[in-house]
Amino acid sequence: MDSQSLWEKSQKYAPGGVHSPVRAFKSVGGSPVFFQSAQGAYLTSVEGKEYIDFCQSFGPNILGHRDPEVQAAVSEMVDRVWSLGTCEPYSLELAEWLVEQVPSIEKIRFVCSGTEAVMSALRVARASTGRSRVLKFEGCYHGHADAMLVKAGSGLAGAAASDSAGVSEQNASDTLVAPLDREDLVEKVFAEHGSEIAAVIVEPLPANFGLLIQRKEFWFKTFELAKKHGALIIFDEVISGFRVAQGGMAEVLDFQPDLVTYGKVMGGGFPVGAYAGKRELMDLVAPAGSVYQAGTLAANPIGMVAGLATLKKVQREGVREILAARTENMAQAFNAAMSKKGIPLRMHYFASLFWMHEGETVRSVSDFHPQHTEYYKKVFAELLQQSIYLAPSAFEVGFMSLAHSEELLEKVVAQLIGAVDQAYNG
Repeated sequence: MDSQSLWEKSQKYAPGGVHSPVRAFKSVGGSPVFFQSAQGAYLTSVEGKEYIDFCQSFGPNILGHRDPEVQAAVSEMVDRVWSLGTCEPYSLELAEWLVEQVPSIEKIRFVCSGTEAVMSALRVARASTGRSRVLKFEGCYHGHADAMLVKAGSGLAGAAASDSAGVSEQNASDTLVAPLDREDLVEKVFAEHGSEIAAVIVEPLPANFGLLIQRKEFWFKTFELAKKHGALIIFDEVISGFRVAQGGMAEVLDFQPDLVTYGKVMGGGFPVGAYAGKRELMDLVAPAGSVYQAGTLAANPIGMVAGLATLKKVQREGVREILAARTENMAQAFNAAMSKKGIPLRMHYFASLFWMHEGETVRSVSDFHPQHTEYYKKVFAELLQQSIYLAPSAFEVGFMSLAHSEELLEKVVAQLIGAVDQAYNG
């Protein structure tokens, strides 16, 4: 069957035809392409057409799809065991490696997703402080746990409203929301609610709703206020962890959070998440302590060996440095062409992440261009015709992988420039 037929059939069996909303083409128009296989930098559709993939499963595949070294480790494990539900050496090996490599963590607990990791870290923070409220930032996404599906309410810093049907007002009220890039409003939230806040949770590199690179001064003022008022600091490094640096944004910022959550790259393409942090906090988790959290498929052996093989190769071959250089070269070539053509679109980038948006500086949702979604729809459609697959959302970032060679990227830049020119001037 072709993609259109599969799409029509899928809508009969799954809500909206998909198993995660962003996979649908709702915000870009048209019907999704159904892919049947992937290798390196390429996806292959059910029609047999190859696409250059800058989604890379929304970030996990830093080496590209089915890296041979990782695949060998996975194949060996598949022949040995799938799932145990017991103590085993594979999670121990990965945990030991991570704790030795990342200075900001002393103990770690594996789960199956970033959402689980965040949910569990928040529970630990509340248990540790005896407080119930959490401060998050507008434009940052921390999974779909009820307490995190909130948005700024009534235009006031601190006030929150549900961002999803089914999230109660009580759950929403336990979460405070502040805008990014506004130290004064963060200060206001702490002045009013400081004694109630268990934790401040941040994406130290906000990359779930655009790429909103923050000033260090903003983060450090936020951290200072949190410490002053006795709140814990949680880094959500599900996207940035092991992609921007070995120690993630904690290393980049030279700051050690109390707790950190991981996912994506850490699982090597398999559903692996984790929360980690200081020994005294992690020892609150059952069975060592009274904070309950469990998971039947947590620390799945296949994900453990895939993650370790990925992380070791990334470190050994300097993959992060290679990808950062390639991403910067691509962005600079694209931006130079946009300046020459008088088009305001720019490719913003950090390490191996990139995002196209109008304007030189975008730090908060208030900086979003009102026509950004409409322009992106045109660019996305044009690139899809040229066999380049970006995330089907104007606010999702692109991911570079080791499989995206310099030669391939030269071709991609020319196609990007042509697609944008057509969208803005066609």
